[in-house]
Amino acid sequence: MPAATRTILLRGIGLTEDDCYEVSGMLDLTGLWSIADLDRSDLKAPPWTPVVPARLLPPDDDEPTDVFSVIRAGDLLVHHPYESFAASVERFITQAADDPDVLTIKMTLYRTSGDSPIVRDLIRAAERGKQVVVLVEIKARFDEEANIVWARKLEQAGAHVVYGLVGLKTHSKVTLVVRREGSGLRRYVHVGTGNYNQKTARLYVDLGLLTCRPEIGADVTDLFNVLTGLSRQRTFRRLIVAPLSLRTRVLELIDREIEHAAAGREARITLKLNAIVDPASVAALYKASRAGVDVQLIVRGICAVWPGVPGVSDRIHVRSIIGEFLEHSRIFGFLNGGQPEWFIGSGDLMERNLDRRVEAAVPVEDPEARARIEEVIRVMLADDRRSWQLGADARWSRTEEILKAPGTCDTFATLKEEALESGVIASTPHRPGSGAGSLDPRA
Repeated sequence: MPAATRTILLRGIGLTEDDCYEVSGMLDLTGLWSIADLDRSDLKAPPWTPVVPARLLPPDDDEPTDVFSVIRAGDLLVHHPYESFAASVERFITQAADDPDVLTIKMTLYRTSGDSPIVRDLIRAAERGKQVVVLVEIKARFDEEANIVWARKLEQAGAHVVYGLVGLKTHSKVTLVVRREGSGLRRYVHVGTGNYNQKTARLYVDLGLLTCRPEIGADVTDLFNVLTGLSRQRTFRRLIVAPLSLRTRVLELIDREIEHAAAGREARITLKLNAIVDPASVAALYKASRAGVDVQLIVRGICAVWPGVPGVSDRIHVRSIIGEFLEHSRIFGFLNGGQPEWFIGSGDLMERNLDRRVEAAVPVEDPEARARIEEVIRVMLADDRRSWQLGADARWSRTEEILKAPGTCDTFATLKEEALESGVIASTPHRPGSGAGSLDPRA
């Protein structure tokens, strides 16, 4: 930009030279979609078809899977887009809408697609007389119009639509289904890291937990009571909720690892996030490193933690996985003296998530589900094809360049292979960059 033009703009907006940044390269990276959309299959990854998890396979072609019985048999962790969103989360909502024993469906909607089958299921459930409560976040940036349209249709069908809490965005991804079983009621819950959007579920890597554990069901019930204005509860049994307790609980868990290290036990913290910039969280991780705790960070976006600084962050390692799918899941892991605890949730360690949004993280307590999360983390930490590492010089370098050898482990290829070994191919293939959704990290 000519200097004279820049001066005119700065004066007109009321800014100084300190407010002006020169960028080398493209300002609008969305322009790259014109290249990604070219009909060049030789330059794109082969189409990927999500698998149906083995536990969700129908007993025969004529009888659909009873998702409720699957959940009663044990918690189910689903991993998108490797596993089918339609065969798990959408099937859960569809069955709830059609099941005469289901009395209530409550759900948070942050971002959803314009032709959402989930919202259509909720509308059908409301029309059938079920209690349907939907918190629609109309302040979801860039999706305001679509969310308002869906909210109106839900209201017209008889659903109770809530528009969130004053001063807070509701970013949590939770669903509650109350079902009549025998002489009592049972609560089924889904807590996820990603939006209820079937299009981005083919492009974003997210985790979801389907469970009927009583304490988690009670917590999600209490959370919806808070969101709908029926309660001002501030404590929960197992759920970790922002802005009430997410930062506090994470800091407590970091301090616990420090105590394990001080007692001579192996101590390790593993965090997989989209971003980490919260000053208190960053300071706590530096403290943990100085105390002898090993810290592994997998951060897809902004990372304010500077690893490898002598005496400050020697034991901190930071990497980023960039490739075919957009890494979107949030995982919190703590070794806890040999009794590991894992959590998944919707919030990153950012002040906006911790202080100005409603977020929910859930403990993963089922042994099989925990083992799956540990395997995902193992693959990512072994990745030497799609990973970048942040060095003590504050520069990102490809792992292949650091090792000075061709890589052999690709996170996306490895997790696809593992999915194929454990499930059965679903029906609809997906090709990244085909227009099925945007790799936009704003979600």
